[in-house]
Amino acid sequence: MKRTLLNTKIHRATVTGAELNYIGSVAIDAQLMKEANILPFEKVEIVNINNGYRWETYALEAEPGSGAIEVRGGGARLAHVGDIVIIMTYVEIEEPIPAPWRPRLVMVNERNQISEILDLEGKASSFLFSLH
Repeated sequence: MKRTLLNTKIHRATVTGAELNYIGSVAIDAQLMKEANILPFEKVEIVNINNGYRWETYALEAEPGSGAIEVRGGGARLAHVGDIVIIMTYVEIEEPIPAPWRPRLVMVNERNQISEILDLEGKASSFLFSLH
């Protein structure tokens, strides 16, 4: 049986651009994509912390080191410049799951520069609930 597990997460990134008249996607600073192990054209799920919207799209590389998080196409109706978002990827893994499974969490500051990289453990803790 296959399970779908969290693979990577860019936590609390700030939207820097929104362009409605684009064919779709989210442009992410290429350095963030590399550290989060997100490939160009990979499916991502985005959660907008400000309004609760959640949608799927695909990732494209923006200039490395730019801090860009630019929502495009229909996503521009779901997030605005300055909104805080979480960007996640998932992976399907055949059971038994390799132990220990540890998704990568890329923490960013208000300029979308990497502040910390964590490999998460599979248990809830007060530490995980205090990430903000």
